[in-house]
Amino acid sequence: MAVLRIVITVIYVAICVALTIIVLMQEGKTQGLSGAISGIADTYWGKNKGRSIEGALNKATTILAIGFVVLSFVLNLKW
Repeated sequence: MAVLRIVITVIYVAICVALTIIVLMQEGKTQGLSGAISGIADTYWGKNKGRSIEGALNKATTILAIGFVVLSFVLNLKW
């Protein structure tokens, strides 16, 4: 059981580091005045966001966040 706990802890730390890096790579959601001016041009990119790098980062953030929460619960169980 101790070996399994160590392996899960290593995976947990790797997810924490990856989640931090991916969140820092994402663009900010507030764009200020330039976002209001170019709002019409944003509609095309908003439709294709799932295929862009930003969309991939959002999906990866969601998956890693779910893994983070699940492993947090698993590591807090009494073995």
